[in-house]
This record gives sequence, C-alpha cells and structure tokens, in this order.
Amino acid sequence: MTRTARIAARFDAADDYEQAARVQRLAAMELARRIGRQYGQEAPARILEIGCGTGLLTRELRRLFPRAHITATDIAPRMLDRMARQMPGDTHLRLHVMDGQAPDAQGPFDLICSSLAMQWFHNRAQALHALAGLLAPGGHMALATLAAGSLAQWRAAYDRAGVACPVPDYPTQARLQAEWPVMGTGLWEVSQIVDMPATPLAFARELRAIGATHTDHPPATAGQMRRVLAAAGANPFTMSYNVAYGQFRRAAWPGVFVTGTDTDVGKTVASAALVLAWHAAYWKPLQSGTDDAQSDSTSVRQLARLDDTRLYPPAATFGASLSPEDAAARAHTRIDPAAIALPPHPAARGPLVVEGAGGVLVPIAEHYLMIDLMVRLALPVVLVARSALGTINHTLLSLAALRARGLHVVGVILNGPPEPLARSAIERHGQVRILADFPPVIPMGPEAVAELAGRLPPWAQVTGEGGQ
Repeated sequence: MTRTARIAARFDAADDYEQAARVQRLAAMELARRIGRQYGQEAPARILEIGCGTGLLTRELRRLFPRAHITATDIAPRMLDRMARQMPGDTHLRLHVMDGQAPDAQGPFDLICSSLAMQWFHNRAQALHALAGLLAPGGHMALATLAAGSLAQWRAAYDRAGVACPVPDYPTQARLQAEWPVMGTGLWEVSQIVDMPATPLAFARELRAIGATHTDHPPATAGQMRRVLAAAGANPFTMSYNVAYGQFRRAAWPGVFVTGTDTDVGKTVASAALVLAWHAAYWKPLQSGTDDAQSDSTSVRQLARLDDTRLYPPAATFGASLSPEDAAARAHTRIDPAAIALPPHPAARGPLVVEGAGGVLVPIAEHYLMIDLMVRLALPVVLVARSALGTINHTLLSLAALRARGLHVVGVILNGPPEPLARSAIERHGQVRILADFPPVIPMGPEAVAELAGRLPPWAQVTGEGGQ
C-alpha cells in the first residue's frame, strides 16, 4: 500500500472526525475569515478545495460565496460521503476523489484553498506549482498548514519517555515562503492555536479519531505509549499548533516588474535589454520627468527597436521629475491606484516587462507606495542595483522590503564596473540570483542593448515558464 493510500485509509476510518476536530475547525474558520477579507465585495465564480474532509471549510466558503461553483476534493472517499451528508441538495457543489499533490481537476479556478491538508504532502513545492497552474490569471490560493513548532508538547513527551517520536518536522515560515511558485506572489503568516485536551490519553484517542496518526512510523507499543502518556502528564494538559496561513495571487499576465534600489540606477536600460532578450512587451504604468527628458517608453522603443504592438501607454504621465505622488500634485491632480491595471493579455503574446518609477518605496498616492502596486500586479520582481560602493546595503534593504510583502525576486541586475566582492555579498546575504552584470557602455544605443540582452538568461530558465 502506498503512503497516500495509507493516509486515505486512516481518514476513511475517521467516523468521529467532526466531534474531535476542534483545531481543524478553528483553522478552517480563520482561513475563511482571511479569504473573506481578501475578496471583500467580490466573489470567485469557481473554487477548488483540497482535502475538504467533512466540510469544515466548505461550509464557510458556501456562506461567503452563495453562488460559487465549488469542487471539493479529498483522497478519502468516505470523507466525501460524510461531506455529502453535511451539505445535501447543494447543486453548485461537486465532490471529487483526488490527491491534491497530483490534481486532475479541470481548471481554471478563481480560488484554490485548503485547510490543514498540506502537512500530509511529501512534496509541497511541486504540489503548489501544479495547483497554481490551475488558477485563472489573477486567481488566488488560500492555504493553511502546520508549521515548525507544532505539537511541541507531544514531541517533548516522547523525548522524555525515550521513544521515537512520530511527529514530523513541519516546515518553517521561511521554508514555506521559498516554495511559492514564481508565477505570482504569496505570503505566509504563522499564528498559534492552543488546545486543551482533557488528558494526554484523550489527546491520543482524538488523533486516532480524526485519522491524524502518522503513517511513516511504526506505532508505539502499549508499553511505550504508557511511558509517553506518563511523561506528558501535565495538569492542565495543553497542545500548541503553529498554523501557517498562506495567500498567493497568480499574475494576470506572465512577466516581471522591474524596480530599482534608487532612481537612475539603470532600470530603463535593463528593461530594454529584458524586452529584447525575452521578446517581451513593455509597459511603464507611471511616468514622470518628461519636462526634462524623453519618456522611458520612448527610450525603450528606441533601444529595443520595439514595435507599437508590444508597447503599452502609461496609465499616467507627468512633467515634473518627482515621485509620482508629488509629480501628480504639481499637476494639480492625484493618482488613483485602483485605476492602474495590467493591459489585457493577448493570447499569442510573450511576457510583459513592467518598469516602476524610482525605487521600491516611492510614493504613488496617499498611503500607497510603489511596492503596494507591485503586490497588486503580483508579478515576480527584477531588482536593478548599482555595482558601486554602498550597493550591498541598498540592495539587501530592497530585497528585505520586497520579501516582507511576499514578492518573489527572480534576480538582480548589477549596473556599472564589475565589483566581485559586492556581487558575492549580495548573492550570499540576499540569497538571490544575479541575473547579469551590465558594464558601462558608451554610447548607449540599440547595439549596446543587444549586447547587454545577450548576457541575460532565457525567460523560461528564469521563471520556469514558457513565453506564452
């Protein structure tokens, strides 16, 4: 019997799941709250749920989205039978036996969610990539799974009893964050649930009741379990669960957002080189400084010899060489960030290179920074930095800010004379790939950009996606 089949059999036999699943119910309700906050007044039309069990989360989803078509899946057929009894007559609910690690559901889905099922996956990163591929452009994933430190009291009891502990090593928040697919942006947050079973023996029985005994270890003998229960005999007896809640959004159009550690670090030249190397389209949503120089869109058109079909006009253009917020104020107007949306994606078009204005934290409007726009567009990021003295600090600070918001950084482009020590420090301390070193080139023109484009890795190698 395979590991997946053993897990399914345990859950199939969990007839008293609903009565014993206190922590599972709390986690499902919290995940539903986060989903509701994410969508606001919007509503996903098609939802895929992984590991639905008896429907703790499914019922909350139906309350939030009364008209949504929900495909609820589980590896255990009898769990789905119990779910059917919980939600009879729901004509917009489809039940499907499926392993979430090898999804065979027909997408696309607007929302994919799962509450406390992923800790049973043997390859989360692979499963996340497969599930993200079922999302519609701009679609969301909302997940809950156990994280490092969960069941610490139970593990300690086994250690004190001298018995091999069946509790697995749950992933850290950083490990989970590193496993998000490149095709969007995601963020994990960890919150603790403290449960108070009546006794250690009651806790052990509840694990069996919900099918949550671990299949990768032989069960403890009766004598070993007596020692464990004696070692766990705290009064009152508590059990802590560190639950990681993840929110991921797939980009509406494959591409990257080019930002910099500062202004005038070479974002426009880097963008032109990326456009040329990846046969990409180009869009600069906010342009300022046209009183002093030609627009960056014009520069990229000339440097990459870009035709009009691959050049999209800015959402707003201002003359003053200031931040977008201040440039708009100088023009007696303001920017509405909600009105800035990715151009429609032609089906036969390659990736889109989006160039930001200034650095990561440049203001766009009141209480709205460039990084807020980057999160909303959900594109992976290319960070452009100078190679000169001081770049280590500026680059690491920018990387930290990007990652704190769940943005995936595909790499850094260093502009300027080669500085091997700075490059090495950024790679090591920033845990980031250097996509290319761009040396000073004079004069800067189409031939120079073509030479720089040749230094860049192919699109598929950078993102793991094709160009379509």
